[in-house]
Amino acid sequence: MSSQSTLADDDLFGEAAAEMREEVESHLADARAALPASDDVWDAEADNVLGVLNALKSALNVGDAEEHLRQAKKTFIVGQRADAFDDPDSLEADVEAVEELLASIEDAEELVGDLTGTMPQLRSQLQEAADADGGGDGDESSEEDADAEAGSDDGDDDSSDDT
Repeated sequence: MSSQSTLADDDLFGEAAAEMREEVESHLADARAALPASDDVWDAEADNVLGVLNALKSALNVGDAEEHLRQAKKTFIVGQRADAFDDPDSLEADVEAVEELLASIEDAEELVGDLTGTMPQLRSQLQEAADADGGGDGDESSEEDADAEAGSDDGDDDSSDDT
């Protein structure tokens, strides 16, 4: 009777291992689905650099991808330690690939955040240098720049309709 019990246990272990692999793969698929679309990261519509940077920072949001990766890793580690997977190396490579992609996105998000803080400061420094150097023309460009920084005011183009 113990041989039948062992056979049944082996069958159950095999089912559990298959379910664990499916769970890992499912969480990895969900993590990939939660990642930003490549076009959302690449394409940008904005009136100025700060608008582009803010749009990019928003596009780099990974949503629930980190949590799905965490769940995949937890299940993978348990299955790996139990020696439950037939081909653990391929599954581990998939986990690592998603993990590396998330790390790259986080690095990019940090860089964009740094630039988002730096660019307005740089712009101000350049304006101050131009004002100190030239004077008169700085006022006109400062007004145009202030309008651009405030956002796209489509109503400001009314002066061209008067001609």
